[in-house]
Amino acid sequence: MTNSMAHSRGRRNPADGRAPVRRAAAAAGVVLLIVGVLGFIPGITSNFDDLYFAGHESDAKLLGLFQVSVLHNIVHLLYGIAGLALSRTVSGARTYLIGGGAIYLVLWLYGVVVDHSSGANFIPVNGADDWLHLFLGIGMIALGLVTTRGLGRR
Repeated sequence: MTNSMAHSRGRRNPADGRAPVRRAAAAAGVVLLIVGVLGFIPGITSNFDDLYFAGHESDAKLLGLFQVSVLHNIVHLLYGIAGLALSRTVSGARTYLIGGGAIYLVLWLYGVVVDHSSGANFIPVNGADDWLHLFLGIGMIALGLVTTRGLGRR
């Protein structure tokens, strides 16, 4: 395999032939798709009757913990679809993980500074969402970097 081919495809897993960054992005995409779907299922989402399209008035909570709205669930679904689509290439997967992680860090910062009981909390987010967004942001960026390290040196 030439150096340019190794660089464009990344390290491969002997089990499935895909670069680790592609598998990581696809896994993140699948998880976010599942989370988006679960946000629309009564019982898994508590206070389902209080699920609003957007805004802090939505009292629905995924797993009884994470405040969600229709908009919040749709964002998860779109994020999941993007992960699956971008996982088709090494560069797309890396962009998804690092860029998506950066977006989650922005959402974390938004959640930290926004008044959770105000109209500015249109997504909506609560304290549990804030912690989750922080860990997702750091985790996705780390996956994007760790699973592609060394590719630029080949």
